[in-house]
Order: sequence, then structure tokens, then C-alpha cells
Amino acid sequence: MTSAPFPDRETIAAKFTAFGEQDKAYITLLLENVAQDDNLIDGLHRYLDNAAGASFLNSLKLENLGKWIGDVAPARLQIRLMEAAKSSQHPAYGAFRTGLTRSGGLERAYPPAQI
Repeated sequence: MTSAPFPDRETIAAKFTAFGEQDKAYITLLLENVAQDDNLIDGLHRYLDNAAGASFLNSLKLENLGKWIGDVAPARLQIRLMEAAKSSQHPAYGAFRTGLTRSGGLERAYPPAQI
């Protein structure tokens, strides 16, 4: 039995770009595998870079992606997702960050301390 190769960042960026139901299922499977975390984050960076360089900024799509991935991503990825969202001041990253914040994933993963 041969193992399937890890998807590269271009493949993952293409899944984020299309973002249909099959693409969501594919990304959800990637989120379950710890070994693919780096590739997933690299693909997200590639997608956000492509969105930042596009002639048309679809901020609603970026917000929706941020909200969706914040809702479905495991706790181990929440900080890395927020770091990716804050890695640029471009409006594409801002829209993604807005959706990610609205999802509340970081707060669920790391609730405030009860002092």
C-alpha cells in the first residue's frame, strides 16, 4: 500500500479559491491530519497572497472563508490561523481576519482565564 503524497501549497490554494462543497470536505480532511498542518498554512498564505494581488478584491468571500475555517479548524491551528491573518495589512488579510475573529475559534480554543 502506498501513501498518498501530501498536497502542495498550490493545490491547497486552489481548493481555497474554488471553495465549493467538495473543496470544503477536502480541506476538512487536511485539518484532521497534524502532519499536514504546515502545508495547509502554506497553502492559506499562498491563497491570501493571490487574493491580495488580484485586480478585484472579494472581501465577502475572504470573510466567509475566515469564518468557516475558524469554525472547523481544531484548537491546535487557531493561533497559526490568526498569525496568518495578521501577517499583512492588505485589505484581503483584513477581511480574512474579520471572518476569523467572528468565528470565535481562538476564544473557544483558548478561553480567558478565570481569575
